[in-house]
Amino acid sequence: MKSIIHSHKSVRQYSVRTVDEATIVKIVNAAVRGSNTGNMQLYSIVLTTQPKIKQQLMPLHFNQPMVEHAPLVMTFCADINRFSHWCKLRGTEPCYDNFLWFSTALTDTVIAAENAAVEAEFAGLGICFLGTTMYNAEEIANVLNLPKGVVPVITMTAGYPEDPELPLTERLPYQAVLHFETYKDYTDSDINKYYNEFENLDKIKDIVKQNKLNNLAEVFTQKRYTKTDGDLFSKKYLDYVKKSFTMD
Repeated sequence: MKSIIHSHKSVRQYSVRTVDEATIVKIVNAAVRGSNTGNMQLYSIVLTTQPKIKQQLMPLHFNQPMVEHAPLVMTFCADINRFSHWCKLRGTEPCYDNFLWFSTALTDTVIAAENAAVEAEFAGLGICFLGTTMYNAEEIANVLNLPKGVVPVITMTAGYPEDPELPLTERLPYQAVLHFETYKDYTDSDINKYYNEFENLDKIKDIVKQNKLNNLAEVFTQKRYTKTDGDLFSKKYLDYVKKSFTMD
């Protein structure tokens, strides 16, 4: 299992090979075994395989081709609907339509998604997580027919890689994220030490050059994840979460 985790890479191009039902069941069972709050399992997974539905989802994920081409598209959703229904059926009033329980459900959902990813990679599949799910959550919910109390959090595409020999994606060294006992804030020297090697990769320099900017930080703040987009999609997602998590 350790070698699988340490060899993780994002796979965006898939072969035409289908994923059999037994493998899908193993992936979902791995998600179900994930740690969660109070054993409430406040999440649901919508598995999309039909081309028609994938075509509807694709523009909501900014037209990323793997949404249409991946054999499996799994939308992981924070879900208080199922648990609340159970509570009412047993004669007690649920009280989970608030920010705390959305955050709890979101945490459970992400843990389940990561478990599914590890199991998928263990089975020889490649995966890619799509953060765009939060950008257009309400529109995705409409395509997937999600009721109130069920909010899309993250999407994972999965399938057999077209190129099994893809290189690993670069990561910061573990020392960059590890703090012993208490948090130690970073000095300028620390930041330079941790980021310089990454910034000096040829492919990173090419990205900076293509964007006609001075450095990678500017690519992130001025092109990839701008304040304008962040503010817009933050409000959009928050408004939808409030509407969806206010249960009747």
